[in-house]
Amino acid sequence: MKNTTSLLCALLVIGCIPCLAQTSFTIPVLETGGQKMPDEWIDKDTHHRIIRISRLPGSSLSFYFHNNPFYGNKMVFYNSQPIDLAGVTKQETYSGTARNKQIYIVDLATLKPEQLTNQASSMNGEILDRKNGIIYYQIKDSVFAVDINTKKNWLVYVFPEDFKASITTVNANGSLLGGAKSDDKEKEILRKNPEKSSYFNLIYDAKLPRTLFTVDIKSKKLNKVFTDSAWLNHVQFSSTDPGILMFCHEGPWHKVDRIWTINLKNNAIKLMHKRTMDMEIAGHEWPSADGKKIWFDLQKPRGQTFFVAGVDVATGVEKTYQMERNEWSIHFNCTKDEKLFCGDGGDPGQVAKAPDGRWIYLFRPNGDRFVSEKLVNMKNHNYRLEPNVHFSPDEKWVIFRANFEGIENIYAVELQKDTQ
Repeated sequence: MKNTTSLLCALLVIGCIPCLAQTSFTIPVLETGGQKMPDEWIDKDTHHRIIRISRLPGSSLSFYFHNNPFYGNKMVFYNSQPIDLAGVTKQETYSGTARNKQIYIVDLATLKPEQLTNQASSMNGEILDRKNGIIYYQIKDSVFAVDINTKKNWLVYVFPEDFKASITTVNANGSLLGGAKSDDKEKEILRKNPEKSSYFNLIYDAKLPRTLFTVDIKSKKLNKVFTDSAWLNHVQFSSTDPGILMFCHEGPWHKVDRIWTINLKNNAIKLMHKRTMDMEIAGHEWPSADGKKIWFDLQKPRGQTFFVAGVDVATGVEKTYQMERNEWSIHFNCTKDEKLFCGDGGDPGQVAKAPDGRWIYLFRPNGDRFVSEKLVNMKNHNYRLEPNVHFSPDEKWVIFRANFEGIENIYAVELQKDTQ
């Protein structure tokens, strides 16, 4: 079994492989979750080492799977610490409206966190300009930024009265913000039907207009790019091309051709995957690191046969990897060279109805199939919180969020198996 170093060196390096010295303290082998976990343990079912990255009071969450949180060897995350209400300390679980939610960064070499914002109002946005080290976030109609290096916060843009919208992405060179504006009638549907199971079909059936837009960060110019009577969502810029914006037609996946791009130079719209059979679904798309492919969850038909597929943005040629029902995951991700994939699993209530799917997975492509390895047993995790997996910057760990200790925290599991 691996041994830890002294207390000074016990802060494990994620951005590069840790060098562990021999001591008398060994890493415990434990069932993951259902109890308060130590800062580090080995999952007794998978024999992979897990560490807790977030070591702050309160609730901490990493970014959504397609939002890259890494700036060098630092990771951006949110924390909602306990607040004092009339002398009574209350823990607010993480949500988009948590009053005490703030942006932090953590150095993955030391696990030292730093708080970057101290806003009194609730904020939203998981938007990192990796080129310039700037994080963007939104409070009501105002867009703010914070510089990771200087810790300076400033106001970037205020939406006009007749165009109240939300930003969701920044382009590859850090010049444009992007997002989609919804109709006021759609906002009223959401207000009256806050649960996804209630509003999802209602918004799709309403066929209300949505508008894709960009904001030039320097000139503050708002550009209304494209409007459609469809639920335009999941707006993401290409990871390398600052002029390509990806978006989806949201709604019941078996009713929509979901994945699209728009070229901002000529406003050319392109469908990236056309359904070929009844009840086929494709979604939860993400761009490859080189921007050449868009990867996505593909089921032909829904809930029956499961794939991860990648479409070449230039040629439309697709590559698919099939997997078993239990291996299907809510979200997937891949390394820069696309030789490894990971997934966050799912409980029996998800679309795959998997009887044994509650695992963090590592996938290795082999021909046209995935060969899976279980990294973390997630049986004590409530999948109402989606784990949203990311590979660490050195691609030797999978980082995810979970509530298996009773509160939301951020963890990393080492891909190399323990050799005990």
